[in-house]
Amino acid sequence: MANAFGDDSSEWANDGECDDPRFSGEGSADELLDEDIRKDATDCRAAFEAGTVTLVDGASDTPATVTTTGDINFGDDSSEWANDGECDDPRFSGTGSAAELLDADIAKDATDCKAAYEAGTVTFTGDTGAAATAVDISDIDFGDDTSEWAKDDECDDPRFSGPGAASEMLDEDIAHDATDCRAAYEAGTVTFDPDGTAASNTSSAPTEFDYGYDTSKWANDGECDDPRFAGEGTNKKLLYEDQMADATDCKALEAEGKVQIREVYQPSYAAGAPYDSSHIEFGDNSSSYADDDQCDDPRFEGPGAAITLLESDRDHDANDCKAAFEAGTIVLKEDDGL
Repeated sequence: MANAFGDDSSEWANDGECDDPRFSGEGSADELLDEDIRKDATDCRAAFEAGTVTLVDGASDTPATVTTTGDINFGDDSSEWANDGECDDPRFSGTGSAAELLDADIAKDATDCKAAYEAGTVTFTGDTGAAATAVDISDIDFGDDTSEWAKDDECDDPRFSGPGAASEMLDEDIAHDATDCRAAYEAGTVTFDPDGTAASNTSSAPTEFDYGYDTSKWANDGECDDPRFAGEGTNKKLLYEDQMADATDCKALEAEGKVQIREVYQPSYAAGAPYDSSHIEFGDNSSSYADDDQCDDPRFEGPGAAITLLESDRDHDANDCKAAFEAGTIVLKEDDGL
């Protein structure tokens, strides 16, 4: 059975106790109802794997085929959404999974999914397609070490992809960097695609979001003070000086869903450039700060905007702002008209 624990539709799901009456032990709730059979999957799986509950004798739907962490090839962290506190691999489901899952992220969000699986917030539902099947290392012909780039601690074979792979790949290196690629595959930093070519590996994924440091005087106060974030978990007053300076708070609150990175600060946003600016009236270049490669118009925000923005520069830095908008480094503020 794909998921003998069931789902999380019980009223008492995700409360840290197993409410499924098929189980007993110190990890079970004091009161158990038949209506909760197979309805508290996350709690019961976590308790079962921790050894704090056991299956009651004679109970049906035995979860005897529970998959352990060691049985799962989590893959690597090459997904665009890796290390965001949510499991984006569609082979998993549960409260720790992202709302939208893509087959392209199969075996590509290892750190998040392993953490969520061990925390009991996702369950392994199995492979969802041909691409989901991890190739056994014994089935891979790694070849030899005749590549010019062999033994440089990066995998240069374009049949592999992931953070352990080189950023530039050549078809002539197929099966010619055996030592590096084997080591990376065993470490889970690359995955194997037998049909892969250099063309599909040369385009690098967007850079991972940099949360920064904890140098703000408001760091570790339970609120996110970095103005690159929005949401209920942010401080009411956000200062530029706290940008990239409250990493721990903001990362934790993002994982809890209480803050979100403003779209323009997501590495993937600039990667989607160029953007159409035909709907925006940028004005003229009469600002004293015009043509300094920063947008000084206070209608815009983003890493391409100047630190200090003055109302007197509204509609007066057209060239800079148009270039930055099309490059994906600024966006028009939601509360500003055109």
